[in-house]
Order: sequence, then structure tokens, then C-alpha cells
Amino acid sequence: MFFNSANNEPILCRAFSTYLDGAALLWFSKLSAGSISSFEELARSFIDYFAASRIYVHGSDYLGTIRQGQHESLKEYMTKFAEATMEIQDLDPAVHLHALKAGLRPGKFRETIAVTKPKTLEEFRERAAGQMEIEELREAERTERKQPRKDKDKTIRSPNNKELRKPFKLTPKFDNYTRFNTKREKIIKEILNAKIIKPPARAGSYQDQRFVDRSKHCAFHQKYRHTTDECVIAKDLLERLARKGLLDKYVEGRRKKEGIRDGEERRQTSEGKDDNRWSNPNPPKRIINCIFGGFARGGETSSARKRNYRAMLTIKGTVPQSTKDTTDSKSPSAR
Repeated sequence: MFFNSANNEPILCRAFSTYLDGAALLWFSKLSAGSISSFEELARSFIDYFAASRIYVHGSDYLGTIRQGQHESLKEYMTKFAEATMEIQDLDPAVHLHALKAGLRPGKFRETIAVTKPKTLEEFRERAAGQMEIEELREAERTERKQPRKDKDKTIRSPNNKELRKPFKLTPKFDNYTRFNTKREKIIKEILNAKIIKPPARAGSYQDQRFVDRSKHCAFHQKYRHTTDECVIAKDLLERLARKGLLDKYVEGRRKKEGIRDGEERRQTSEGKDDNRWSNPNPPKRIINCIFGGFARGGETSSARKRNYRAMLTIKGTVPQSTKDTTDSKSPSAR
């Protein structure tokens, strides 16, 4: 419009309204007829009416109010400071650098700047770039440590709508497990009573026992929620004891095999003793087995032996001595 018309005042005034909207268009529609004689007058009236909506331009003094927050990273501080400097025209680099250093949060980086004393913005930005990389690496490490594990993302809820963490699921440590002739729960109770193993330190004192399935009980942990057969820790513990030979009486088929093996060992031992008996180079020609003492001599008591002796004399036809003679024979003089 400026190039195509020598007298462009009417064109500017009429074209100005085509770019207005909302409150500005409503203001233009309320202008009284003949109140505007030039475009300059229209512009001045517009600026005066909307002075409250005018964008305020900061000066260099405004940079002194910018400070790095306690938990604000250096990158965020540098971005905020750069946005503020873009509004200031003809900003002195020395003022820019001084305000930038003054707004730093107390810490190691501020101490480094105080020691190195960068003289230009380029030197300061170079050192700040290195510090920002260090902060980003530290933040990445913290995020990685705080990141929850996949198996803990899911939560379970109790009857009172309280979120509870899903219990950690253990994996078995053995590929093959020994087959017992007794239930694991009974074995656990017996070896606990025999003090072969000790119960866990927190056995029976676990939290969140109010909202668990009480139909399932673990004899090893002494708590509800899972059975002894489902307990991976108890299962691995019994397997370790079985492989050490401490649970042989509970292993199916092992007791029978051990009995057969013990019988064979005893038989071989007895045969070995018989062989050793005839190891003498001059073995006897004949063996006479006899029984001495006890009932073979007439009985265990003296009266029984006397009766047996009288019976033997009667068979041979010998008259037994009287009781008086027998008594006399036992006198001290006879002896």
C-alpha cells in the first residue's frame, strides 16, 4: 500500500481494521464517525487504549534478579537466562557475563568459575557445557536406579482398596529334585524339631497377614499365603540336604537298597572271617563241638545238678550216698 499509492492514509485506515479481532475489533467498531483524520492519529489512539496490554521490555538491570534455583539444573538456568537476554537490546557482554556468574547457585561449579575466572562469554559457556554433561550423566544414573523392576510394576489390592506390592517370585536353583517318600511339610517339621536346620529369622512375624489366604501355610516360613510344597526356598533347602545324604530315610527306595547293601556287607564279612579261620597252614583234622555249663550239666542251680547226678547213678546201678554223707563230705575237714 505504501508503494502503490501516493496518498495512502485512507487505505491504511481502512485496511487496518481487517487485521483486528476480538477486543481490538470491538474498539474499532465503537469509534465515532469523523474522529480519525490520519493513520498516525488512529495508531496513537489504539496504543493509548491498549497500553495495559503492552509488552514490557526489560533492561540490563533485570538480569540481576535471575538466580539459579536450589534444585534447578545448570542447563535450565542457562536457558532461562538466554530468554531474558533476548528481550534486552544492545546488552553489554561484560554486564551479561557478570550477571550470569552472579546468578549461579553456590556449589562446586561456582567455585570452579571463581578460580578459573573466565573473561568472555565463550569461555564461560565452554565450561558450562562440560558441567551440563556431568549433570546429565548423574541424572541418568539416578533415573536408572529409581526405575522400578518389571515384575514390581503390577500391584495387588487388599479388601480396603490399599495397594500392596506384588510379592517377588523366586526361581528354582536345581533342574532335578529328589523324590521323597514323605510330604515335604512333615520332613520340614521333623528336621526343625531335630535342629538340623534353623527357621528363618523372621519366621511367623511377617506383615500383611490379615488379607492372605489362610488355607495355605508354609511350615518353613511359618506364615500363610503359600504351602510348603509351593515354597521354592524350602524345596531347594531339602534338595541340598538330600544331596548331602542327610535325608536318606525320606528318599524313596534308598532305605531298601541300603538294607540289601548292609546285608551283603555283613555276609561278606562273615565269609571273610571263616576264610581267615582256616588260613593256618596246618588246619585241624577234626572239630568237636560241645556245650559246657548251664543245663548241659543238669541245670542252673545246685539242687538241680544234685538231682541230675542221682539220676545218673541210678541208671548205672550205683546206690547214691545219703544226705548225711553228702553233708559230711562238704565239711571243712573233708574239703
